Amino acid sequence: MIRDQPPRPLAVGDVVAVYSEALGAWTASQVTGLDAAAKSAAVLELDWSGPEPATVADLGDVQPLRLTHHSWGGKLSHCNHGWLLPKSFTVIGFLPPLVTGPSYAYSLAWGRGEQLARQRHWDSGDREDWTAPYALTCTANELAAEHPGGVVRASVKHLTVRGITQLDCAHLVADFPNLTRLSLSGNLGTLTSAAALNQLPRLQGITITELFGMGASDCLLPPRVPKLEEVSLYGIPADYAAAMRKVWRPHVRDGVQLDVRGARKPEWVAANAANPLRDWDGREHIPRTAYRKTIAQYKGTRDAFLAEITSGEQHANITEIGRAFAAALNALDSRSPFIETVEREELFDALDFLVDEAQTSAGRDLSAARTTLIEGVNSIRDW
Repeated sequence: MIRDQPPRPLAVGDVVAVYSEALGAWTASQVTGLDAAAKSAAVLELDWSGPEPATVADLGDVQPLRLTHHSWGGKLSHCNHGWLLPKSFTVIGFLPPLVTGPSYAYSLAWGRGEQLARQRHWDSGDREDWTAPYALTCTANELAAEHPGGVVRASVKHLTVRGITQLDCAHLVADFPNLTRLSLSGNLGTLTSAAALNQLPRLQGITITELFGMGASDCLLPPRVPKLEEVSLYGIPADYAAAMRKVWRPHVRDGVQLDVRGARKPEWVAANAANPLRDWDGREHIPRTAYRKTIAQYKGTRDAFLAEITSGEQHANITEIGRAFAAALNALDSRSPFIETVEREELFDALDFLVDEAQTSAGRDLSAARTTLIEGVNSIRDW
């Protein structure tokens, strides 16, 4: 049965307000459409900022935000989002919809004034890209610098850390105490002291991708992080995933967006440490059988390539190894197509991973062998 009402009460014409870190003030937007089947809301951002408004009357003669910066060409800032109104947004009243046509743009996150900040930056005559002075994106290695990205740690509110092998969350919290948004990602990396993230009382959004080491006791707790409204977890320990779901699911009706996928058991992590296609496991459009057979074919291709490289001969069979890999994937994809642009790139990345492994094992440059393998694949692939 399709639920015909958003988790938080919301209607077409509602005007909602939120504090914008990008503007250092409050801003507003209007709901112009609701789609129960898609569970989406069309939202029009308004060209307004100021002190916290109590009612729509506090906005004055408000107008839609029209974007002229960069290549927008005067289009309205009008976008479809999930119809769950985030906790930090407040309905302040009703106005007849300022636009009646549909929006064809889509974004998961509701706008919090970033587009208005970019437009005002542009209108000031500055044609450089607007960047949030409170945001820092860096690698785990760069994070160790005294002033990563040239910023003072205490001033950072949005932090994105990529390429994590191991990260102590207690140290992170001590260094960045004022975070409102945190995104951490790795490649089967490890987080330690994850319960310390409860010491970020201003935290509104958290994303954790392909990181392990957390347990049920590391769960974020609503009384400790009362402003949290976005929880996005993918590729995380199964017991941590279960604990986070249990604790935060009751708060969805209060405006918490909860997305927990790819829960993994320790056995899966151990078995897939050297599997460059592990992200396919559980991907909605990839049949389970196709995933298993692809992994088996990849392992067979890796074994054949390694044997050829260590044979001491002229490696005449590498082209055929590539052709066999492509032919097997052609057959699998023809039965129930699943190799789209992303998967195609990931298959080539997996072949690069295979060659890098062989290169390390052989202790010599395999650039020519890599080229031959890819040429073999490209000679017959249909994907």
